[in-house]
Amino acid sequence: MIEKLTEIERRFQGIEEAFNDPSIVTNHNEMQRLGKARAELEPIVMAIRDYKKTLDDLKQAEEMLEDPELKELAQDEVPALKTRIEGLEARLKGMLVPKDPLDDKSVVIEIRPAAGGDEAALFANELFRMYARYAERRRWKMEVIEHEESGIGGASKVVFTIDAPGAYSQLKHESGVHRVQRVPATESSGRIHTSTVTVAVLPEAEDVDIDIKNDDIEVSTFCSSSAGGQHMQKNETAIRIVHKPTGIVVTCQDERSQAQNKLKAMTVLRAKLFQVEQERLASERAGLRKGQIGTGDRSEKIRTYNFPQSRITDHRIKLDMHNTITFMDGDIQEMIDGLTQDEQARKLAEAEEVAA
Repeated sequence: MIEKLTEIERRFQGIEEAFNDPSIVTNHNEMQRLGKARAELEPIVMAIRDYKKTLDDLKQAEEMLEDPELKELAQDEVPALKTRIEGLEARLKGMLVPKDPLDDKSVVIEIRPAAGGDEAALFANELFRMYARYAERRRWKMEVIEHEESGIGGASKVVFTIDAPGAYSQLKHESGVHRVQRVPATESSGRIHTSTVTVAVLPEAEDVDIDIKNDDIEVSTFCSSSAGGQHMQKNETAIRIVHKPTGIVVTCQDERSQAQNKLKAMTVLRAKLFQVEQERLASERAGLRKGQIGTGDRSEKIRTYNFPQSRITDHRIKLDMHNTITFMDGDIQEMIDGLTQDEQARKLAEAEEVAA
């Protein structure tokens, strides 16, 4: 590991020196690239220097053990320094794990009821509110693209964006089948029902990521409607876009103007095409829609929300939480942290296996 850490320090030093090169200082694009590279390396370089200093401190403390006058002091320092070194090594190993290049992106989230009829539609709306409250807690900007409501206060489909750097790194593990177990409000006999909702979290694609040719899309307009299909508008402000090469269809009717709806619809289309491209390039990568949400069957699930027992269980990391009310109000950071740590541990184990 020391050799790898030394190489990182060398790269960082090279970037520092480049900042003083007159031929580079006048090159705006190169300065931007170097600035980004420096920002990415600086935290690990600081940790490396701390680690190396602590190793030197331990060496000096162990030498002091040979001095009768300093032995007692060194006996206290050595165990503490060894413990600190273990902690720094664990931290550095985590920092050396390759970063997902998509982690810094904003996200497009799509929620659909699967098995369970009206109860699934109700829970789909509750999950939407949960993520909206989470975004609010993080002070992230959220915009609704499409919200198709059902007649009983549920949702047959919700698509929205969260525009914040790093949103994908926090929410990518939410993709999959979410299962709810509870007594529906419409159930007179008190019987517990099981329903499912699928959630897809897609990294938002920028214009530079995906080039959409005008000839490849077919744009049409229609009259948007409110919940339940009532109060049809006279103006055709809603937008439907069909991407002819892939057959992907995107609609948006949340805004009052065609231009705004088209902008939002194109955002979703780019994200979906970006997803298709990522799957083509790396079909084994977890985190993208097809492999995540399955068929939506009750037997497929990443997480179960058991309301009678006030328990949320994530089946991937075997984590139970007993705070259904606050969790559904957006207090989901502890679960997200657990999933992130699990991903880091798996990546670290894979890296160590390759190194071995």
